[in-house]
Amino acid sequence: MEFELIAKTFMGLEPVLAKELIQMGANNVQIGRRMVSFTGDKEMMYRANFQLHTAIRILKPIAKFKARSADDVYEEIQKIDWSRHIEEGKTFSVDSVVYSEEFRNSRFVTYKVKDAIVDQFRERTGRRPNISVSNPDIRLNIHVAEYDCTLSLDSSGESLHRRGYRQESVEAPLNEVLAAGMILMTGWQGDCDFIDPMCGSGTLVVEAALIARNISPGVFRKNYAFEKWPDFDQELFDNIYNDDSQEREFAHHIYGYDVDMKAVNTARLNVRASGLTKDITIEQADFKDFKRPENKSILVTNPPYGERISTPNLLGTYKMIGERLKHQFMGNEAWVLSYREECFDQIGLKPSIKIPVYNGSLECEFRKYTIFDGSFKDFREEGGVVKTDDEKKQMAEKHRFKKNREFKKRLDEELQDQGDDIRSYTFKNHFAKTEERNADRKRRFAGAYSEREHRDGRRFDRDTKGSERKDFGRKSGDFGRKGKDFDRNRGFDRKGKNFDYKERAFGKDAKRGEKRSNREFTNLIDHDD
Repeated sequence: MEFELIAKTFMGLEPVLAKELIQMGANNVQIGRRMVSFTGDKEMMYRANFQLHTAIRILKPIAKFKARSADDVYEEIQKIDWSRHIEEGKTFSVDSVVYSEEFRNSRFVTYKVKDAIVDQFRERTGRRPNISVSNPDIRLNIHVAEYDCTLSLDSSGESLHRRGYRQESVEAPLNEVLAAGMILMTGWQGDCDFIDPMCGSGTLVVEAALIARNISPGVFRKNYAFEKWPDFDQELFDNIYNDDSQEREFAHHIYGYDVDMKAVNTARLNVRASGLTKDITIEQADFKDFKRPENKSILVTNPPYGERISTPNLLGTYKMIGERLKHQFMGNEAWVLSYREECFDQIGLKPSIKIPVYNGSLECEFRKYTIFDGSFKDFREEGGVVKTDDEKKQMAEKHRFKKNREFKKRLDEELQDQGDDIRSYTFKNHFAKTEERNADRKRRFAGAYSEREHRDGRRFDRDTKGSERKDFGRKSGDFGRKGKDFDRNRGFDRKGKNFDYKERAFGKDAKRGEKRSNREFTNLIDHDD
């Protein structure tokens, strides 16, 4: 039996996620804002969690209703028979996503949903289920858009970007879902060599290897939220987990370089944890020394932006990138993700396409450069193509970027959680209206204060004897949330030797229990370097 499902993702990755779902066999695929809706059965839900490279989490809606007040939310939640979803003795948690002027506090909505569920159990059984924020058995998600509410079961649990192979990270690591989305945007499927000359902790190169070999990113995960559901089908998920029939051979190679030896060691550690050392080589090298590769290659990189990390000469770094690409990467494609227009200007090359995408809260661009030798005229006469018909069509689309877009403008803090996925946010216009109301209050307060001064015949001169002039305007604070550094070292025994991917008993006929134990990677990590 098919039912509705929602795959959440980052802004800018919706078309890539939709394409993944269509290729997987999902029905009724519809692109939304930071999400793609589709229909499928239980197997499709399991596969979506296990196989999608660009999804953050998979939600299963169980109720839709309209609510104009908190009491309406409470009453609608009480109408659901919660014994079907939460077994006795199980814990649960609720995440709220709010786009509404009526419900300005997402936590208040969360509390109302929790109260309705707890009260129903207390009235029917005399006992109440417990709330667990860190590790609940059942995760719920309520989405409020003005008066329209959607209540869903969260089938993923921990965000799907946490693959499980990342042992350590460098400063400002690239999110795994974004990295996979960038690679899929290029159209690369392992048909040539892959190079990241500024690889950091190795996220791009590991995600590239997974895509090249068509390995499901969920193979590293220890668990999913749906495994605790009352209707969980263990045999069905075992079959999905053990099925490696879609994996393919990779005849080329992936190279990661970084000037920082600490980053090189971190990337090597993460590559070994992924079991893909045969496909990936990590070396210390400065991009300024980059030489033309022997084989046809694609280059994808995420250089510093000057925000969370930088270099002593940021603009000089981008000028060097352009110079190296122009003189040492002829006949190949390069893709660069960055944030500042002036940085792109320093590259000095004309991009074939510019794709808007968000890296955390930063509104970035992902640009493609087709590098050719000689003049553009000669390149065209020889049949070279700088911009494909599809890329021309994309570049001609209206509203590809926000109207009156400021390239450096950040998202409001509540619009996107940099480290995990989008959990609690409100409409941008809500913040604008809130600021407008606050400004109006200040104006009215100032007017009332002046009127009282005039009425009382008093004027407070702050330049009078014995006093210093003070600025009584409220100082605005910087509420920018720092990105979290998630510890992904759970459950990894660092003893033993290095095994490649195929040596981890991921064979088709291996028992699920054996594969489960391999998720721990107990004999995977080697600290020789």
